[in-house]
Amino acid sequence: MSIRWLAGAAATMAAAALLLPSPASASASGTGSGGHAASSAPAALTAPAALTAPAAPATVAKRLFGAWLRGDRAAAARVASPSAVNTLFSYVYRAPDGFTGCTGNRCRFTHTSVRVPGGLNGILMIVSGTKVTRVYESRHLTRPSTAAAYLFSAWQKGDRDRGLEVASTAAVSSLFRTKFDPAGVTYYRQGCTAEPKGFSCAYSYEGGAMLMHVTGSRSSGYEVRSISYIAD
Repeated sequence: MSIRWLAGAAATMAAAALLLPSPASASASGTGSGGHAASSAPAALTAPAALTAPAAPATVAKRLFGAWLRGDRAAAARVASPSAVNTLFSYVYRAPDGFTGCTGNRCRFTHTSVRVPGGLNGILMIVSGTKVTRVYESRHLTRPSTAAAYLFSAWQKGDRDRGLEVASTAAVSSLFRTKFDPAGVTYYRQGCTAEPKGFSCAYSYEGGAMLMHVTGSRSSGYEVRSISYIAD
C-alpha cells in the first residue's frame, strides 16, 4: 500500500469528520440518532387536550339539592344563582323524598309522603349550563286571597310553573287555556267569600266574573283547587 494512498485516505476521513455534527451539537440542535428533528415542546403540550363534557342538568340539580340538605349556602352558591339559592333555602316543608328526573333542563324533586299545596308537589329546578338559574317550589300561603292573587299574577306573567306553586294542575290548565291579554278586559278583584268546601275568590270583568275556588287551612296552607266562570 503506497504512502500516497494512506495520506489521501487520512485527508478524506478528516474532511468527513468536519462535516458530521458532534453528539453535543446534535443534541442541542434537536436531532436524534435517526436524523429526525425532536420536538422541543413538553409531551403534555403536544398531546390532544382532554375535552371536559358539561355536567348534566340532573348532576347540577342534585349538587344544589345536596348543598341545601347540608345547610351549606356557600356550596349552593357555586351551583346556583343567588335568587335560586334564596328561594330554595326558604322552603318551609320537609325535603322532598323523590327525584323524578329531568325533562330537558327542568329537574323535579317531589313529595311521596307529605301532602303540600299546589300541583308542583315539591321543587322544580331550571338548569342553565353549570348552574340552577331558577327554583319553583310549593308555597305555604296562609290566606285564601293571597293564593288567588298569586295564581292571578302567574297568569299575567304567563308562568305556568309559578301557578303550580299554589294551584292544582286542573286549575292551572283551566286558567291558562286563555292567554292573559293586558289590552283586553279589565279584571277587578272582589275578595273572597266562604263556601261549603272553602272559599270563592272572585275577579269580575265586563260581562262576567272568574271564580277561584280555594281550599286548605292556615296551618296546612291554601291552594286554588278549581276555577269557574259566570256570565252577567
